[in-house]
Amino acid sequence: MPRPKSEFDDLRPLEFHEPAEILDADQLYTIYEIGRLLQGLDAEAELDIETENVLLDWAIPWMMGHSEQFVFAEPEADGEPGYYGLAPGVDAEGTTEQ
Repeated sequence: MPRPKSEFDDLRPLEFHEPAEILDADQLYTIYEIGRLLQGLDAEAELDIETENVLLDWAIPWMMGHSEQFVFAEPEADGEPGYYGLAPGVDAEGTTEQ
């Protein structure tokens, strides 16, 4: 149910990182690892399934919004996630270096 903004003491801007701010240019990550990194967690952090699902809800649209900055590698086996990484030349501002 909607609530008036006046009921909240702490309103902050909704800010998202650029992919190059959180991903190492020489590494590929699963969508699960990217979700953790977006929240400032270690890529290998152990999370319960409910938390993992919430992180996926944030990570997937974020990746789609930055799709031109990613490359993709096929999963190693059926039923496993694929791997994603920075496209060559992507810098921290989300632009491609010339």
